[in-house]
Amino acid sequence: MPAAAFESLTVDAEGLPLHVRQRGPQGAPAVLLLHGWLDHSHSFDPLCEHLPEAWRTVLLDFRGMGESGHVGPGAAYHFSDHLLDVEATLDGLALPPVHLVGHSLGGIVALAYAAARPERVKSLTLIESLGPSGGPPTGAVQRLRGFLGDSRRPPNRKRYPTVEAAAERLRQANPTLSPDAARLFARHGTRRTPEGDFAFTFDPRHRRRFGQGFDEAQWLALEAAVTCPVQLLRGTEGLSPAPELLEARLAALRTLAAPPRFFEGGHHVHLEQPAAIAAAIAAFVATPATEASSS
Repeated sequence: MPAAAFESLTVDAEGLPLHVRQRGPQGAPAVLLLHGWLDHSHSFDPLCEHLPEAWRTVLLDFRGMGESGHVGPGAAYHFSDHLLDVEATLDGLALPPVHLVGHSLGGIVALAYAAARPERVKSLTLIESLGPSGGPPTGAVQRLRGFLGDSRRPPNRKRYPTVEAAAERLRQANPTLSPDAARLFARHGTRRTPEGDFAFTFDPRHRRRFGQGFDEAQWLALEAAVTCPVQLLRGTEGLSPAPELLEARLAALRTLAAPPRFFEGGHHVHLEQPAAIAAAIAAFVATPATEASSS
């Protein structure tokens, strides 16, 4: 079903408007898809064309990205804020326990939310996502220094003469991104400025470093707290934790349903293989253990 079938809605996150899109409000099960860093909900459009029409499918733009509101002057973005975005979406749409699908940052948020709110999550599908790169505890001081340094740097919203130029810039930053995927990101992720050129809609303050982060022990504790079934989908040319971390992270996911599944592609494999990734999600959501899970 084409993306046009989705209805745009706004939910409130303690005064901050969040943009969500929903298809099949009377459908079941409820599935919430969470996008990656500096992306937006339209990054799932090709995937959604292959997902079951009977589902209640919801797409969220994280705060400061896509068409969601930006935080006010003097404020910053923190990882835990995105868990508030998920909670606001579930509450604002009165969603039952959901199946969470997250790509990259969205997968990290989905996993952390499932650990904190196990009663609200039926399953996790993580696409190219297995946790942050927090580093050792000794990195805490340098992280704070980076955060303070970035806070002095004025936000820089780059301008592009055309949407195509913005798409080309995305490909320069991520060479594995296909031309079609880059155009999709740029078409839905830019806005014409009063001067007539184009700028990305995400808040450039998202590029500032976090002041706090999870070290490896903390992240493994979060993984161990997840009680719902989990599947991990990866691209053959995608990103991965360092080999010495990967084994421990996989072992900490006690409800991992099967070994990670690989699909030909890079970090945005769900854009390169939308039908195959959608089929994997649909089959996983339909398994009895996954459908029965709610705690």
